[in-house]
Amino acid sequence: MGCGGHKTYSCSPPISAHTKAILTYNNFEKGGDGGDPSECDGKFHSDHDLVVALSTGWYEGGSRCGKMIRITQNGKSVEAMVVDECDSMQGCDQEHAGLPPCKNNIVDGSPAVWDALGLAQDEGEVPVTWTMA
Repeated sequence: MGCGGHKTYSCSPPISAHTKAILTYNNFEKGGDGGDPSECDGKFHSDHDLVVALSTGWYEGGSRCGKMIRITQNGKSVEAMVVDECDSMQGCDQEHAGLPPCKNNIVDGSPAVWDALGLAQDEGEVPVTWTMA
């Protein structure tokens, strides 16, 4: 168990042509939800950038950094670049903006990703599928 009784995960479900995931909302800008700069490039990213963070297992130690994934929800698709890890092992600290560890099936998308899929950001968590683009 991680902080506050939250589970931690070191792996994620296998990736397929239609990997099931949960899309969560993340602001990658300085002062946003994400806390520190992105793991992949050490930078913050605009709300207008199509970027995502992947759960620890899918992030694979950074091997997917800079690569594009295709996210699909309700017939709409968008391609976004992997720029960060949604840490499934640690959380509840300053580095993670006080947030608990991510579940092992998270695609954490920027506002631009949510907009491209026609989703309202206040929906919180939305089931999606994704694959490498």
